[in-house]
Amino acid sequence: MRRPDLAKRTARLAAAFLLAWTSAGTTLAQATPDPLAGPALLAALRAGGHTLYFRHTATDFGQSDERYVAGDCTTQRNLTDAGRADARAIGAAVRRLGLPVGEVLASPYCRTMETAMLMFGRATPSPAARGGPAQAPPERYAELRELLATPPRPGTLRVIASHGNPFRAITDAAYLSEGEAAVVAPRGPAGFAVVARVRKEGWDALAR
Repeated sequence: MRRPDLAKRTARLAAAFLLAWTSAGTTLAQATPDPLAGPALLAALRAGGHTLYFRHTATDFGQSDERYVAGDCTTQRNLTDAGRADARAIGAAVRRLGLPVGEVLASPYCRTMETAMLMFGRATPSPAARGGPAQAPPERYAELRELLATPPRPGTLRVIASHGNPFRAITDAAYLSEGEAAVVAPRGPAGFAVVARVRKEGWDALAR
């Protein structure tokens, strides 16, 4: 007779733990990702409904953001010429794949805006995509979590050009390298799931 009672108590504790975990800012969908690769990934991207979260391409680490002034690129870390070439190459590869890119959002920093502009020829500054520390209270990236959990316009892909720290903070996954993209599937109230990662040189491989 005691075993059913123990099972019920265990189930209640597990439910309470999951609720607390989700409320603390951890995305429940991250616990059960359904990764995509190869033809399945390409088909999913061509169908739309995902967000491509890019870390900006290669930057000059001899520069810093210590004296950051919004809109003044001389006070920020900027793209290198190699980073600019990478951004152009990624954008060209995405177009060759026929991916339905819709809205393009970017952190207001110069390197992220330039990355998006070189990839797709347009970018809307978005406070939700702004940079910040990797260790931050849940509310720091609440807007970004909400954005990733929200589906883009039907049949399109949302693009976000942002930084390494926000992605690390909200997923606890390994850092994206410069120019790498995370493919994010919205899960509505359940949050979102990272279903694939594509390195800067990996886009053309999807067509093979």
